[in-house]
Amino acid sequence: MSEIITPKINIVEAPDGHQQPGFFATSLEKAVGLARKNSIWPLPFATSCCGIEFMALMASHYDLGRFGSERLSFSPRQADLLMVMGTIAKKMGPIVRQIYEQMAEPKWVLSMGACASSGGIFDTYSVLQGIDKIIPVDVYVPGCPPRPEQVIDGIMIIQDMVGKETFRRRTSSEYKHLMKNYGMESA
Repeated sequence: MSEIITPKINIVEAPDGHQQPGFFATSLEKAVGLARKNSIWPLPFATSCCGIEFMALMASHYDLGRFGSERLSFSPRQADLLMVMGTIAKKMGPIVRQIYEQMAEPKWVLSMGACASSGGIFDTYSVLQGIDKIIPVDVYVPGCPPRPEQVIDGIMIIQDMVGKETFRRRTSSEYKHLMKNYGMESA
């Protein structure tokens, strides 16, 4: 007897709105959030072993592409998610900050691994003790190095943030105050 195999297909949930047969209405903000969250273009900034885990994340077994992030951007002007992975020396700090500043708004930052998040085991004069000293971080993925499943969880948290972000968040007084604390002026 042959069994019929029916594949399970996950469909992206529609944003809140009004639905009747033949039409669907929602706000522009929610429609844009749905499109943004399913098409994040990451810029990987990998310096050490976390970069190897990122390679595994992009390979077929974990396949970051199923989250809409298969198009890696190595140009900050075409990326909206900066993924900082590995040890960041203090001499590299200005470069990471310049890359962040070159990214267009809206932009998000994921700090991957103990070294990028807190300096890791390298409590020395030459290692930056967390990239949040120079740029704002949205999601921290712990581990040394973190497993690809942990990074996928971090990406899903970023997706949730991206989908729910309002157009007004980046112009709010709280956001401007945060940027001022980092020495960056927001428009």
